[in-house]
Amino acid sequence: MAHFFRAPDRRQRFLLPVDMMDWLPEDDIVHLVVEAVSLMDLSGFEATCKVGHAGQPPFAPAMMLALLIYAYSHGVRSSRVIERLCRRDAGYRFIVGDEAPDHTVIARFRQRHAERTKSVFLQVLELCREAGLIRLGLVALDGTKVKANAALDANRTASSVEEQIGRMLAEAEATDAREDRQFGAESSGPALPANLKRRGDRLVRLKACREKLANRAAAAAARQQEKIAARDMEEKATGKRKRGRKPKEPDPSVDPDRGANPTDPDSGIMKTRRGWVQGYNAQAVVTPDQIILAADVTTEANDVRQLTGMLNQAQANVEAVMGEDAVLGAAVADAGYWSEANAESQTEECELFIATQKDRKQRAALREAPDGVTGLHRASRSLASALWVARSLAAGFCAVVVPQTDEHQTESGEPAPSIVERRP
Repeated sequence: MAHFFRAPDRRQRFLLPVDMMDWLPEDDIVHLVVEAVSLMDLSGFEATCKVGHAGQPPFAPAMMLALLIYAYSHGVRSSRVIERLCRRDAGYRFIVGDEAPDHTVIARFRQRHAERTKSVFLQVLELCREAGLIRLGLVALDGTKVKANAALDANRTASSVEEQIGRMLAEAEATDAREDRQFGAESSGPALPANLKRRGDRLVRLKACREKLANRAAAAAARQQEKIAARDMEEKATGKRKRGRKPKEPDPSVDPDRGANPTDPDSGIMKTRRGWVQGYNAQAVVTPDQIILAADVTTEANDVRQLTGMLNQAQANVEAVMGEDAVLGAAVADAGYWSEANAESQTEECELFIATQKDRKQRAALREAPDGVTGLHRASRSLASALWVARSLAAGFCAVVVPQTDEHQTESGEPAPSIVERRP
């Protein structure tokens, strides 16, 4: 029976040198990250480093890449927070040792190697293939809205953007004229005030917003012109005038009420379950074992246009890693990807199972549907069966499917395929 408390002696010196391998258990993910990066070909990263020149030696690209992967996998995005954790957290200290990089080094490494980092994705897939983690035959596609580092209230209409640009340009011209009179036309004068520097940065972002709105208006005008051309060709081919209102002529001018965000001009307004956010739409194609085959980020809030591009990207990645004969097999997606055009885009390499409506509406319709229904309800039943099998696969079971019977139902009461064999 103990009669005292165990308290640390922070003044006690270690009698033997510290072994970093003792800091963390063997099954910690940091070991996997470090060892996986050590097996990658980082010659493209190393070629940009200046070794043998004056100044301090550069940080090893393998260490920097492992640091970013480990930090991002834990949801840490800030370079300053990563720098602080390199001195305080055992996992980060295991990666960098005594060579803790500054936050500017971390940020510059990410910016300088943004394109090269994408090639690491295929190398990770190759490692997963060698480890036997990639099982094709069924993949799932979904998207999620990611909040940008910009406030929703910071959006500005095209008319207000033009007004601000004009006001800033006029202010800059007046400032130059005043300083020319004060210091002379040839003199550089005193350093520019900090607040005016920030306004200059904001002017650049406002111009980016204006360019984005102009490009969006030009793209909309081009799509409208295509509709008019297609209608004219159809009328000429049939010799009959189509019924309904004729499409309006394309207008390439910017709608003064269309908005953009000066803080992050690339971001857009996205609708989520919890309301509206300023951000991006992140897409991913994964296997039942949660191996990511393709990932991308778009500013389009709607998922409909993402289906074909994401599956093509996943198919290209699979072929690059596993050979040209590899195919996805089948893909499941929720109702956000449903459209007639997407349904018709099915190929021999990938059979599509797309929900035709929201899950809660689909389940209600299946429960209330009378016997003998066809068409859309039959497609919904097939999708429910596919999703039921997908959930079994995701749980780590091998499933063999036989035709439906009355005695097999899912938890919601829908008909489901029976599982002949379920084995880990």
